[in-house]
Amino acid sequence: RAKSAEQPKQIDNKRPFEGVKLIQLCWAGVGVYTCNYLSHYGTTTIRVETATRPDTVRLFAPFAPTNKPGEAVGLERSAFFSITHTAPEMCISLDFKKPEALEIFKRLVAWADVVAEGFPAGVMDKLGLDYEGLKKINPEIIMFRTCGYGHTGPMADQPGFGSILTAVTMMDTMVGWPDRPPVPPSTYYTDQLSPMYASLSIMAALDYRRRTGKGQYIDHSQIETGLNYVTPLILDYQVNHRELQARGNKSDHAAPHGIYRCKGDDRWVAIAVDSDEEWQTFVKAIGSPRWTQAKKYHRAADRIKYSGDLDRLVEGWTVNYPPEAIEEMLQQAGIGAGTVASAKDINEDPQMNYYHFYREMEHPYMGKLRYYHPAPLKLSAVETAVQRPVLLGEHTERICRDILGMTQGEVDRLREKGVFE
Repeated sequence: RAKSAEQPKQIDNKRPFEGVKLIQLCWAGVGVYTCNYLSHYGTTTIRVETATRPDTVRLFAPFAPTNKPGEAVGLERSAFFSITHTAPEMCISLDFKKPEALEIFKRLVAWADVVAEGFPAGVMDKLGLDYEGLKKINPEIIMFRTCGYGHTGPMADQPGFGSILTAVTMMDTMVGWPDRPPVPPSTYYTDQLSPMYASLSIMAALDYRRRTGKGQYIDHSQIETGLNYVTPLILDYQVNHRELQARGNKSDHAAPHGIYRCKGDDRWVAIAVDSDEEWQTFVKAIGSPRWTQAKKYHRAADRIKYSGDLDRLVEGWTVNYPPEAIEEMLQQAGIGAGTVASAKDINEDPQMNYYHFYREMEHPYMGKLRYYHPAPLKLSAVETAVQRPVLLGEHTERICRDILGMTQGEVDRLREKGVFE
């Protein structure tokens, strides 16, 4: 059994963003992941949501089963929502169709340092909650806004979603086979890329405000973030007027280079051999079978030219072994190789468990769940804070009383009017 990774001897309980107050009106992916980076490291975060239009991810499968036959799943049993909301935060329910809800939100703005929102362009403006509107309430406020295409320009009013943005950022053109339709690299790939830029912009704005006392307006375009990852393709077209053609797993500079079937049910391994020196090492590692001595495989340029034949021969070898055995064999020889992992593989991965990648927490509707580590970085002096996902409106009364100073009578009266739906 693997030993636990060494923990820092001293943990500073004061996290980097402690004292920063964040209001989060984000849903689905980008905005939530962006705020999570700050919330895991100390911000006091209030999530604003309404049951009349809940976060769409609350409706995403898989769902934890209910205890009663025929009982509706509801809004608190989505494992998808649960796994992406482990950042410490509170949740208040506010139905913005009610004027009183808007007034409560404005009081939160006066309290906050940052307001983050991920609605389609124009939604906040119609409510008078654009940056100019927020500045009237809190002149030092930082407003972060994220949407598919940015908040100005001819495409600003188009709603953006990760599955569409992978297409419009050209990512779908890179994945797939030349004789088949394009395949997206992932349904929501841009959702994973955007938050890294977005969270950095909020940190920069906080630093700017610390030095100058002035707030900032951040207009985050998810399509622009995605295009940063495909700039070689854009440059190639600008300079050479050349469009990328889908090539499956083939490479311009390496062969063998691909995914190869292994022993077992739907088991595969990735192998990449770059140089002629690596080829000789690869040949030796797999026992120097006769086909490796063919002259057409001696030089990298020829191996690339005849990569189709070479792939079939390599797979004729890999099918005799489980992927884990090939991975270990080739890695020990210094050749790039890795098991094409399944969910079961990742769940049992010794490296992930060594680094405490999984955290087990109790959920009131779903019981014990194993959540993955929220941040890809570990700070030596600060432990990442995690909590089980908030329920919709779970902290409404606490926020109203403890942060806004409202009486219980006021809270009860507003609840009766449907303000906290």
